[in-house]
Amino acid sequence: MACLSDHNWPASLSNQLTDCVSRRGEQEHGADTPAFFSADSMKFGIERVFPVYAMGSSKPSASLTAVVSDLGDPIWDAVREEAKLEAEKEPILSSFLYASILSHDCLEQALSFVLANRLQNPTLLATQLMDIFCDVMMHDRSIQHSIRLDLQAFKNRDPACLSYSSALLYPKGYHSLQVHRVAHTLWNRGRIVLALALQSRISEVFGVDIHPAAKIGDGILLDHATGVVIGETAVVGNRVSLMHGVTLGGTGKEVGDRHPKVGDGALIGASTTILGNIKIGKGAVVAAGSLVLKDVPPHSMVAGIPAKVIGYVAEQDPSLTMKHDATKDFFEHVAGSTCRDAKATGQCPESKDSRL
Repeated sequence: MACLSDHNWPASLSNQLTDCVSRRGEQEHGADTPAFFSADSMKFGIERVFPVYAMGSSKPSASLTAVVSDLGDPIWDAVREEAKLEAEKEPILSSFLYASILSHDCLEQALSFVLANRLQNPTLLATQLMDIFCDVMMHDRSIQHSIRLDLQAFKNRDPACLSYSSALLYPKGYHSLQVHRVAHTLWNRGRIVLALALQSRISEVFGVDIHPAAKIGDGILLDHATGVVIGETAVVGNRVSLMHGVTLGGTGKEVGDRHPKVGDGALIGASTTILGNIKIGKGAVVAAGSLVLKDVPPHSMVAGIPAKVIGYVAEQDPSLTMKHDATKDFFEHVAGSTCRDAKATGQCPESKDSRL
């Protein structure tokens, strides 16, 4: 990866990438055969070397991990190439793209610049914020890893996200998540006041409220993100997708560890409310609009108010496929169960038409 704190990395990532590919081409085709990446092959290569973010795949192989190390930072290279093409297509944005991406040496610097300019206000200057973000990102390898996993998650799982560069520049879900990662690091370093100040700015600017103490894994998608609330003791695993309006909150009856724990690969639908120190199992799907008050078994689908198990899912990580649409059988099952419960309490009149 570029711009890591390890000074042994080459100064020019593009040169490193070119040399690496050239060596591979010489080994495979002979020294006289030129080897280079076209735009298409580079794009395809990224999908291969970062399969953990891709739809339907959850674990990279050891051999592909080695390729990533050899190639340097293909994510950043893709962002730069896309920015160059976009600047040619839309000259009016060339200055914006240069300032945000092309003038920087690595993803950490570009992201720090973008976040600082989105969160600045008259008393919290962009230059101050950029120094804070850069200082944390450039010296924290776990964040360097996470920002790339998250970027790939947005690119692969959100059909509206057209490129890596657009994922870096525009989605407030991605931006709020990365600011939270910085705030979380500051919180753990004892810089509580600064961490809470960043949380406040995230809430004001993006409409996303994540307590800096909350623990969030890698490869996360906050799709749309508006109205997402994540409490202090909440834990979100790896490769989780959360839609807008999701609340991971407390019941008000608990103290201490009082917020939900979401397992790896879970898919949480829009406007879902999950309350209390309960567990959402690995690979579970919570249907939109559900109220979850009890533990959810792994790889199950729950729906309703309060949520109940209505089936099980075949995917290991449904968050990667983003298939949270329901079939006719699903709706008939939920509607039938609801009506039967209502009849039992005398609240649902008989209908002449039994079709649902």
